[in-house]
Amino acid sequence: MDRPLSRPPSWILHHYAGLLLTAAVAAVALVLGHWLPLAGGPVFGIVLGIVVKILLAPGSRFDAGIRFGGKQVLQWSIIALGFGLSLGEVLKTGMSSLSVTLVTMSVAFVSAWLLGRWLRVDGRMTVLIGVGTAICGGSAIAAVTPILKPDDHETALSISTIFLFNLVAVLLFPLLGHLMHMSDLGFGLWAGTAINDTSSVVAAGYAFSDLAGGYATIVKLTRSTLIIPICLVLTVAMAALAKRGSNIAGAAGGFNLGAIFPWFILWFLVASGLRTAGWVPDAALPLLHTLAEVLIVFALSAIGLSANLRRMAATGVRPILLGLGVWVAVATSSLVVQYFIGQL
Repeated sequence: MDRPLSRPPSWILHHYAGLLLTAAVAAVALVLGHWLPLAGGPVFGIVLGIVVKILLAPGSRFDAGIRFGGKQVLQWSIIALGFGLSLGEVLKTGMSSLSVTLVTMSVAFVSAWLLGRWLRVDGRMTVLIGVGTAICGGSAIAAVTPILKPDDHETALSISTIFLFNLVAVLLFPLLGHLMHMSDLGFGLWAGTAINDTSSVVAAGYAFSDLAGGYATIVKLTRSTLIIPICLVLTVAMAALAKRGSNIAGAAGGFNLGAIFPWFILWFLVASGLRTAGWVPDAALPLLHTLAEVLIVFALSAIGLSANLRRMAATGVRPILLGLGVWVAVATSSLVVQYFIGQL
């Protein structure tokens, strides 16, 4: 009985500094977001987090709380969004966006392979950047790392490259969407299929409009589940390369479904199912929407605070050019497919 009671104080002592700093940044971001809704709280959260990281350089005692905010709180925010969405609409949106998602994924892998060979980027790093761009940024890279067994610096450089274009997308996509006079659903589909990380998809989507944000989130969650078949394919491919004696295979690891499955998506569907079944009263929806907004801004503030610009600057030109080329190819292919299916 004593052991469970001893955990909360220890956990709080380990996390409180980072959580308080993140909360302060998020509070300012929420105020600025309501003052300038065209940018929105999520965008301000990321930008202010980066500024605070540069100016104040918070020490290691802030790291645990910031990491918790950037990962766990982000997942909670997405679950909270589920309470405001019909399960039927979630499933319909996921299925209707699947064709665009499959095209952009294919473009990501083909362009990564071609550009990686042209730029002479290491094979593992090429795969990491391709997977990160195709699926869900740093989360996808983390999922395939046990399979590819890259060096630590390859993983770090790949994540830094992906994160760089996440930041660019958050700032650039809403502006481009308005300049192209995109519809809310068109922009949501574009953001959900062409932006790497879930957090950046949410930030860019809600910066455009609430409708675009909700739609983009569903599209992105559908896209994230595809990490499972990708990991299966990579496991088979690495085993085949190992048999042939290829040096890219190295000591390839195995496939662990429980470790890589994005479980928060299941809870998002449960929350949506409760809403659809009528177990969430209409009177609670404004409160849940506000809670989701606060959690999103909090999570994105933490992600901004976790930005390591020094590591990003040390990435080197070739991985950045590879990431840029793949990202542009994916974003362009998403728009082209939408144009032909009349979604824009």
